[in-house]
Amino acid sequence: MTTVTTATYPSITEAQMIPRLVRLGPNLYGAVFTLMKLLPAHYILQSADRRGELGDDTVVVETTSGTFGLALAMQCALMERELILVSDPAIDPNLYRRLTDLGARVEICHEPAAVGGFQEARLRRLAEIRAELPDTFCPEQYSNPDNPRSYGVVAEMLHRTLGDVDCLVGPVGSGGSMCGTVRGLREHTPGTRAIGVDSHRSVLFGQPDGPRGLRGLGNSLWPANLDHGVFDEIHWCSAAEAYAQTRSLHARHALFQGPTSGAAHLVAQWWAERHPDELCVVMLPDEGYRYQATVYDDAWLTDNGLRLDGPPTEPVTVISPADAGERWARFAWDRRAYDDVSGAVPRTDRALPERALS
Repeated sequence: MTTVTTATYPSITEAQMIPRLVRLGPNLYGAVFTLMKLLPAHYILQSADRRGELGDDTVVVETTSGTFGLALAMQCALMERELILVSDPAIDPNLYRRLTDLGARVEICHEPAAVGGFQEARLRRLAEIRAELPDTFCPEQYSNPDNPRSYGVVAEMLHRTLGDVDCLVGPVGSGGSMCGTVRGLREHTPGTRAIGVDSHRSVLFGQPDGPRGLRGLGNSLWPANLDHGVFDEIHWCSAAEAYAQTRSLHARHALFQGPTSGAAHLVAQWWAERHPDELCVVMLPDEGYRYQATVYDDAWLTDNGLRLDGPPTEPVTVISPADAGERWARFAWDRRAYDDVSGAVPRTDRALPERALS
């Protein structure tokens, strides 16, 4: 009988944090994640532990309304760490139950801040909780450089498997996944193009803040981890367009992913078809199980006015973020700093996120 040591086997977070590489077209590959945020959650907490920032009684605290909270809850359960998450009404009941089942304490902010919306309200409540506790650690996904740094392994995997990557497409929320992966790819191929996918009324790339139906990408605050100079092109998608492409991704490729994956695939498929001699990779962040009662439910889509006969075939090209309108639009960002982009909401009008440690 063969004896195998337990060290041979990874934890569930380690086993699921690296994407599978799936071919989606002649020159298009998907980096398919079970739960992409496992990668930064694992990396941030393990790095903090090695640096001695996690004492025996340290409580991990963070603000989140989505998958980063789930990733932290999984990792903290394995590390036997107390976890407090600050969220808002956007959190769905199934996710809430899973978080609490993993041992996390979840606090809900029911009212948005006048500037910065629910994300600002969550940051304020987070600061109050930290002031109440003697010893806390905040992963700070929006500003911790370990977030983008964690995606270096993805860049190495893509280059090792595919060689030179001409274009990387992915959704942008905290800025970590796209900025970290692109930087890693450009160590091998400086010309790698980066196309960020955002939602309308997200402040990340120059639009004024407003209500967003499409969650999981976009932001009401400007994360410190977002390096605007990384991006060659920005696309904005509506919720209905992203949902339609999410369903198409499932029907055509049997990939059961969430709506951020649909939004990214919509853009990547369009780009790859127009550049047949160049290799494109699209980041597909999480699976679709949380969205079975919404995105994957025809009745829900119809009742909410979000059902399309099919996804659109091409974007509208705009010359300013202000011109993006309500449908799929693209804009040449050209690796510029935010202040160098004409038509972007001025930085003096932008609510910048406070560091959770301040």
